[in-house]
Amino acid sequence: MDLIYRMNTTPAACPDNMVAGEHYRITMLTQGLMRLEYSPDGVFEDRPTQTVLHRDFSKTHFRVLRRDGMLEIHTDRLHLVYNQGPFSPQGLSIQVKGGLTQYHSIWRYGQKVGDLGGTARTLDEADGAIPLEPGILSRSGFAVLDDSASQILLEDGWLEPRKKGIQDLYFWGYGHDYTLALQDFYRLCGQTPMLPRFALGNWWSRYYRYTQQSYLELMDRFQQENIPFTVGVIDMDWHLVDIDPKYGSGWTGYTWNRELFPDPPALLEELHRRGMKVTLNVHPAEGVQAHEEQYLPMAKEMGVDWQAEDPVACDPADPKFLEAYFKYLHHPLEEQGVDFWWIDWQQGSLCKVEGLDPLWIFNHYHFLDNGRDGKRPMTFSRYAGPGSHRYPVGFSGDTIVTWESLRFQPYFTANASNIGYGWWSHDIGGHMHGYRNDELVARWVQLGVYSPINRLHASNSPFQGKEPWRYKEEARQAMSEALRERHRLVPYLYTMNHRAWKEGRPLVEPLYYRWSEAPEAYEHPDQYFFGTQLMAAPVTSPRIDGLNVAKVPVWLPEGTWYDCYTGMVYTGGRTLDLYRSLDSIPVLAPAGAILPLTDEITGAQAASNPASLRIKVFAGADGDFTLYEDDNTTQKYLDGVCLTTPMTYREADGRAVFTVHPAQGALSLVPAKRTFTVELMGFADGSQAVEAKVGGASVPAKTSYDSFRRVLSVTVEEVPAQAGLEIALGLEHRQAGNDTLERCFCFLDQAELSFDLKDEIYRRITGESRIPVLLGQLSAMELDRDLYGVLLEILTAW
Repeated sequence: MDLIYRMNTTPAACPDNMVAGEHYRITMLTQGLMRLEYSPDGVFEDRPTQTVLHRDFSKTHFRVLRRDGMLEIHTDRLHLVYNQGPFSPQGLSIQVKGGLTQYHSIWRYGQKVGDLGGTARTLDEADGAIPLEPGILSRSGFAVLDDSASQILLEDGWLEPRKKGIQDLYFWGYGHDYTLALQDFYRLCGQTPMLPRFALGNWWSRYYRYTQQSYLELMDRFQQENIPFTVGVIDMDWHLVDIDPKYGSGWTGYTWNRELFPDPPALLEELHRRGMKVTLNVHPAEGVQAHEEQYLPMAKEMGVDWQAEDPVACDPADPKFLEAYFKYLHHPLEEQGVDFWWIDWQQGSLCKVEGLDPLWIFNHYHFLDNGRDGKRPMTFSRYAGPGSHRYPVGFSGDTIVTWESLRFQPYFTANASNIGYGWWSHDIGGHMHGYRNDELVARWVQLGVYSPINRLHASNSPFQGKEPWRYKEEARQAMSEALRERHRLVPYLYTMNHRAWKEGRPLVEPLYYRWSEAPEAYEHPDQYFFGTQLMAAPVTSPRIDGLNVAKVPVWLPEGTWYDCYTGMVYTGGRTLDLYRSLDSIPVLAPAGAILPLTDEITGAQAASNPASLRIKVFAGADGDFTLYEDDNTTQKYLDGVCLTTPMTYREADGRAVFTVHPAQGALSLVPAKRTFTVELMGFADGSQAVEAKVGGASVPAKTSYDSFRRVLSVTVEEVPAQAGLEIALGLEHRQAGNDTLERCFCFLDQAELSFDLKDEIYRRITGESRIPVLLGQLSAMELDRDLYGVLLEILTAW
């Protein structure tokens, strides 16, 4: 095969890490990761597989004991006992050290492992929860990854099946050190590649019969509404679908429908001008039929009788077919301007090679082919098992439009990190069936903002579109603002994109990655960390009648937490119901967090490094953040061609100081000067006391103050990247907590309740300053549970 289809792998393990017998080989890759092989003919595998690419871990310290025919191996984390025969429950066991549980931390071969779960191939037709495939993390401290059936990757880039009858297992025994286990998973199976910057913006997608004119008119309308997109997904109607039945169903196609799209290169060029990249949907299953523009060269290449119009069968297990498939069907369309492909493979998991999943083949080779010209490769397809994280982005499938579907997705997304799969793209808003509910769609779009990829989608029903202006005004505003917020987040998202590649930390992580010993971290699976600085708790249920707010049970770990949107400040160390109107969901930042945003949100701006940044700084603790930037599109990041900008916040010696340190690296990657707007959260109006310095010299600054949210904003223009910026003021201007009286009034004012009841509640709130006494009084009124819950949240937040 072509050189571009050959991967860099280091599959041979350090010989010093191996203990082998006639039919077995055990490799201590790390203190917590063992490879267990059994081969009846005594021949073991040192080549890479579909899942495992790198076994060249450093030399590991371990002890070996042999007595009474038994083999024992001790590492700092594990104790293996093995009778040196065929693997069996009686002859092979591994204990995870550290006293995790009294008896659940011993694995015996063949035992079903109760891990925390991973992800699933697809959410097609899911209406709520579905079963998940295994992951590599477990509260019992161990999990097992079976690589026995994985295909072998050959040096020429192609594959061959494994020998039958062998066992090839990877035992993960990291206890509750979840992040280290995951990082070693990436070390073993390959890193998650960085996405191009455009992928982190909004995607517009719909299964709909657009024309070239109607598609551009829709993009014009989005621009008029100030609703930005960076990716246009054109579903299957881009190609001919109404064909002679002798050529198949029309589901598969590679020829533009020029009745709908008379000038495809012009369409693609215009979308590129607007800052959008384009992906087209392909269903390869029916092969290449005689009506296709590229049929003749494809048929001749594959030796098919083109004069008889014999079809070219889709045979992903044939490397000759695959190379022709790219050369004749995809490369010419990419030359027209198609940027990447949506491989919508829905036709099963079997091909002519036993155990070889055609979905994996298409994911693997499409990804490699997309990077053939040096650009950062990307593809868009379903999950095909462990190792699929190497081929982002994931398409989760056609969900039903219901609250139940929405309710499952936060957990499903976070849990996928347990098998290293960090870049899911859901059908935001749901794909088909279900029912119309404006609030549901608005909440789904808000979830999309705090998902790895935010791709709005809908079926071809004329009633299913996700354009915000199709919904009631309240939902329209919430959806539109959410889509703008996604683009504001791109500087932060891009830094987390780099972190996912460099550090092996997915963007979305379950809470137990940080608090593995806290039961609450497991009891709130819908709540997750969104990068290093934010914790999200999406709203997945309707608002409460009369109160006009929806409820989310949230665990607040120890510390101080700020809601990024309401400005509410909370004391942690407890579980609390949070209530939100339709304009926001709980997105919480800990004291000391630093969140870089931008107001440059058009499609073209979102794909570039911005000339202005708006940085939120959450007071109450010291904090650090390093903004990462590069050229956004190539693979030069692999060679360290980038720019980093460290930022710090310190409270010491009576002063609060936020510093943007001089940028380090390739300065040519960013504008020579930038405007910074710094929002200091948790301060009184200290506008007159603010000191701003650039390169150590005092400079003028513009200030403003939001008294309700207690945010002091400071703007400094024309800051050279290599100079740095310092903003300081005295800590006497710190103002912790919330204006509970005003917040209670605002809630009661909009609530659809009896005026007499509102008056009585407000009288008690204004007349009693002792919170425990006030709560007792409100409780004695026997208020509705959620009405009391809203007041409880406000009164006890801080």
